[in-house]
Amino acid sequence: MLNENIVKNDLFDYSNRFIYQEKNGFKFSLDSILLAEFVNVKRNKTYLDMCTGNAPIPLILSTKTSDEIIGFEIQEEVYELAQKSIQVNNLEKQIKIYNNDIREIPKIFPGKYFDVIICNPPYFKYTNVKELNKCDIKTKARHEVTIDLATIFQIVGTILKDNGTFYLVHRPERLDEIIIEATKNKLSLKVLQPIATKENELKIVLLAFQKHGKSGIKINKIINVNNLTSYQHLFKED
Repeated sequence: MLNENIVKNDLFDYSNRFIYQEKNGFKFSLDSILLAEFVNVKRNKTYLDMCTGNAPIPLILSTKTSDEIIGFEIQEEVYELAQKSIQVNNLEKQIKIYNNDIREIPKIFPGKYFDVIICNPPYFKYTNVKELNKCDIKTKARHEVTIDLATIFQIVGTILKDNGTFYLVHRPERLDEIIIEATKNKLSLKVLQPIATKENELKIVLLAFQKHGKSGIKINKIINVNNLTSYQHLFKED
């Protein structure tokens, strides 16, 4: 029997997809939907979603591909929500979620294993305990308490296949750090998609990197999502 704080919701406007989340706690964000839509899905690829949360990105990707999708979530309570979400959609054969630290991925999947890696990471640096949310689950989801940018890029550089693609959503004010860490790990920024809300206020950036990619960055026109009623097919394939 489910905790009364756990609810089953429609996964926004994705037909026949449901997701479990906390009524008064952890919920997936619009950023995850936009990132999943930003992924250029192709056939016969190996997919990994790092920091998967309650699995919104694997669930959305499963509407676009029948290939296997792997997710990693370190927080047990959130992992259990992901598991319930996978089960209620009867996707156990396609989506596999690990309740583990993403630092363990190279041990579980050694070598250059994945064609596509996706990550919606914690955005904010952990500098002062006063800045942190009182809810520990939200704290770890939003702040770099358990993982940071440098570690994420190091892991991606290790397990992503040559010419594979890494998709990341993050805050624009950290672009300098992101590009530095990407370059250290042989990842070339190929596409930058600015996302705005509230009268063109730049909120997040969606980024696509290629392992050992050639130089050259495509910067797309800013998209304001404030008044959109659907996010499906929002981005053109590159």
